[in-house]
Amino acid sequence: MATANDGDTVQVHYTGRLDDGTVFDSSEGRDPLSFKVGAGQVVPGFEEAVTGMQVGDSKTVRIPPGDAYGERRDELLLDVPSEQLPEGLEPEVGMELGLRGQDGQTTPVRVAAVKEEAVTLDANHPLAGEPLTFDVKLVDVT
Repeated sequence: MATANDGDTVQVHYTGRLDDGTVFDSSEGRDPLSFKVGAGQVVPGFEEAVTGMQVGDSKTVRIPPGDAYGERRDELLLDVPSEQLPEGLEPEVGMELGLRGQDGQTTPVRVAAVKEEAVTLDANHPLAGEPLTFDVKLVDVT
């Protein structure tokens, strides 16, 4: 039976949950997730969990924030003066926006707070700081 190792392309079915049981992502009803082991295409803890599994194996793994989307970082909270927002934009907490950097790249951000003179934008990944639990089944290895 095939075993998932560095350099292999694997296909897995998965369900990801937060500690409160909320499902944040799942391949249920879709094609399995395909990625190359060792290529950094998924969070490190997920890749590590799949490594060594054999086709047909299933497991549940809890991944700490450091091996998932990292810890939340306060320096990624940015206060932007309201007058710098696009004209006509009515920001609401939770709204997703794109912040264009000096290099022209766009970084996804969420509105964390709306104040009278400014808006606080959060550039942390939405799952930063969260331990993640995955139910994983290895479907194929090539």
